[in-house]
Amino acid sequence: MGFVEAVKHCLRNYVNFSGRAPRAEYWYFFLFNFILAMIVNVLDHLFFMPSNAEPGQYGPLGAILMLGLLLPGLAVSARRLHDIDKSGWWILIAFIPLIGAIILIIWYCKRATAGANRFGEAVVTA
Repeated sequence: MGFVEAVKHCLRNYVNFSGRAPRAEYWYFFLFNFILAMIVNVLDHLFFMPSNAEPGQYGPLGAILMLGLLLPGLAVSARRLHDIDKSGWWILIAFIPLIGAIILIIWYCKRATAGANRFGEAVVTA
């Protein structure tokens, strides 16, 4: 699965929390979010933010981007966890400071369960 195909698939399935998502789909969507956030951050600072803005402040474009990509990001995260045979509810482990994020990153990097699991057939990424 290539970059464009992965991003299109995530945005088309933005409310699909069932099924499985291969590593490539998750990480390409993550890369897309990161690149888009950097571009929007620059545009916000150029056009909407005062020069004395505090670090970490979001402008209007950043807020719109975050809200727009929240649901697709949650959906692909849940499908990625399904790919390693874990419930999508494990996303909530992120609320444990530091430890939760580390565990999720490790899980997102794991190989998929071979063949079918309780969430469906493995996605073929040729």
